[in-house]
Amino acid sequence: MQYQSQAVAKPYFIAAIGLFVGQILFGLIMGLQYVMGDFLFPAIPFNVARMVHTNLLIVWLLFGFMGAAYYIIPEETESELFSPKLALLMFWIFLVAGALTVVGYLLVPYAALAKMTFNDLWPTMGREFLEQPLPTKLGIVVVALAFLFNITMTILKGRKTSISLVLLMGLWGLAVFFLFSFYNPSNLVLDKYFWWWTVHLWVEGVWELILGALLAFVLIKVTGVDREIIEKWLYMIIAMTLITGIVGMGHHYFWIGTPEYWQWFGSVFSALEPIPFFMMTVFAFNMVNRRRREHPNKAATLWALGTGVMSFLGAGVWGFLHTLAPVNFYTHGTQITAAHGHMAFYGAYVMVVLTIISYAMPVMRGRAANSNKSQVLEMWSFWLMTVSIVFITLFLTAAGILQVWLQRVSTTPLGFMAAQDQITLFYWMREFTGLVFLTGLVLYIISFFVGGESKEAA
Repeated sequence: MQYQSQAVAKPYFIAAIGLFVGQILFGLIMGLQYVMGDFLFPAIPFNVARMVHTNLLIVWLLFGFMGAAYYIIPEETESELFSPKLALLMFWIFLVAGALTVVGYLLVPYAALAKMTFNDLWPTMGREFLEQPLPTKLGIVVVALAFLFNITMTILKGRKTSISLVLLMGLWGLAVFFLFSFYNPSNLVLDKYFWWWTVHLWVEGVWELILGALLAFVLIKVTGVDREIIEKWLYMIIAMTLITGIVGMGHHYFWIGTPEYWQWFGSVFSALEPIPFFMMTVFAFNMVNRRRREHPNKAATLWALGTGVMSFLGAGVWGFLHTLAPVNFYTHGTQITAAHGHMAFYGAYVMVVLTIISYAMPVMRGRAANSNKSQVLEMWSFWLMTVSIVFITLFLTAAGILQVWLQRVSTTPLGFMAAQDQITLFYWMREFTGLVFLTGLVLYIISFFVGGESKEAA
């Protein structure tokens, strides 16, 4: 059964994909600036391109999470959304605020932007990933509270399921931990200590609850496996996520002036962090193998399976490679960190948002799945993006290993820029694979416009 208010998800999904394209374009600009330092300078300096690249990543994923919640919650609660009008109003506020912020980054020098947006009154700007001006941060809080009010009221009046409650817990956690972005102590150790309460507890904590809930919902739909079985898996996964992820934050506390015991806590619990991602992979394949029906949307099933595998590789394996303290002593702040970040974000969060969009968009258009021709194109996009992100990760890993050797291990260590000159080849290869990734993303978008037979929605 479809609910009318689920249509609210459509503009969120469209905006998410549009911002995703912007993120990749700025990633390509940054990639060229690594090898051609004056590319687009002074129009788009590297620090500005990086801010736009990372901020667009966060914002488009938030649009994806919100759209997913607006689609999933009516179906899970078996009731219409509490206020579709409020959801649409918050969409436009969030989109306009995000667009104005990016325009501000591009057109106004960052120091001048800080002065214009009252950063002197409440200093919150200038920190990685949290560069947003104070009005934007306050706008995000307003949008998040209105969104959570809408979702929570819908759940309270309808059926309660494990998926909706885990999703709600993840979304509330996302909002609560964002509040630490307003705390900016003058002590640098305290600043970095609490900065991770947003950055780490988002991506290695509450976002994983959202990931688990979204994946579980799609697997129920495409496999027909009993809800009870999938919910048991979901509870085991989120338990391991919270146990390993919260204390695993210690791997960010190795070298910032915190007590030495964090090296033990960080190393031990980081070594356990791949476990929930491995469980997620086994979970996805197990459910698909036990499916009771062949769902016509094979592309969404492929994205769901890919999410399990790539999140395990990116967040699990590549995370573990450099989070033990004796290893991280040499690798922190190198291209190995960038390698892990690219594959982890793609595998865990980009892919799960593309999964739910792939499943939900055809249904919202009145069919169970897109045409076979459309799905073939979408599967091509899956493989182009996934294979290219694997190569981006491998090239950055190779660059990082060479960087560690030249800069930190060698008996005659090179300076930072001299070491960078030696790894330029890997940056060129990363740029080429980035273009392949963009091609895959364009195919993903085109696949929704490829016509064919319209099947009745499931």
